[in-house]
Amino acid sequence: MSLKVGLFGFGRTGAVVAGEIAKDPDLSLQWICRRNVENTQHFASRVLGYDSDFAPFITADHLTEEFFKSHPVDLVIDFSTGTTTQVYEKLAQHGIKIVSAISNYNDSELNRVKSISNNTSVLYSPNITLGINWLLMASKILKSMIPHADVEVVEEHFRQKKDISGTALKLAHHLDLDPNEHVNSIRVGGIVGKHEVIFGLPYQTIRLTHESINRAAFGTGAIFAAKWLRDQPHGFYSMEQVLQQSFKQKLREMQ
Repeated sequence: MSLKVGLFGFGRTGAVVAGEIAKDPDLSLQWICRRNVENTQHFASRVLGYDSDFAPFITADHLTEEFFKSHPVDLVIDFSTGTTTQVYEKLAQHGIKIVSAISNYNDSELNRVKSISNNTSVLYSPNITLGINWLLMASKILKSMIPHADVEVVEEHFRQKKDISGTALKLAHHLDLDPNEHVNSIRVGGIVGKHEVIFGLPYQTIRLTHESINRAAFGTGAIFAAKWLRDQPHGFYSMEQVLQQSFKQKLREMQ
């Protein structure tokens, strides 16, 4: 049985993610919640190039008791601007699981998301691409092996991005670095997203780099997370946990 999915956000990244969900045979895109719905665009399917009507656009006002009954979903993937945490409680009340890929939660919003995980399954990742989470794991392992190395995080994004990358802040946190001193931001051109962790040693450097060359990478990561979260009990999860479990399973298979 396919996993029924609702999507929050249909901006630059959300639209690409919607396309990836619609193409996956194991998922069924039911609706997309966005800030505004144009009168000439009622179905995301038409915007995505399909000749049939599915995945209607809605606004947050539509998320009522009646709507959830008539348009049930198993899981919601959130690629919005981050103002949707206020409706997470409604999702939890209806047994809907949540994959949040919001990169700019403040402390209050993140605490709210964590508290909601007491009533449903929530997976939170500020950068949900598989590659960046492998980078996070590899960086932590390398830092433990060479604890005295100088370490810097460099993040590069498209010129219009204002905030410091949430992924870079997460890297700094997991590597015990002060982000004000060790996170370096570059804004230029149309870079989708590039993160680099640099380890400086005498006479040598080690660079671990991940670069998203297409926003579809966020879609494949979110889909991977959604399929994993489907069978998880209530709780707060991260992509690191998903990949660690996958890695351990592969090791067992190889033995």
